[in-house]
Amino acid sequence: MLNLETLPARLSRAEASEYLLQKHGIRRTHGTLTKLACLGGGPSFRKAGAKYVIYDVAELDRWANAIISKPRSSTSVAA
Repeated sequence: MLNLETLPARLSRAEASEYLLQKHGIRRTHGTLTKLACLGGGPSFRKAGAKYVIYDVAELDRWANAIISKPRSSTSVAA
C-alpha cells in the first residue's frame, strides 16, 4: 500500500494504478494503464529507458480530475 504522505514525484505503472485508487477512487489496473498508453486516453507518462514507464503524480491528478464528472443528483442528468 502506498503512503500518500511520502510519495515520490514519479510512480511506476503499478504504483500509479494503486495511487489512482487510493487518492481518487478510480480503478485502473496496471494492464489497463498499459493499454491506455498504447491506444491513448490515459494519463501522460515518461519513459525511463527502453521499457520502463513512470508517471508524474501531478499528471495523474490532472488526468483523474479530467475524467471525473461533476456531482449529479440524478442518473438521468446528461453528461
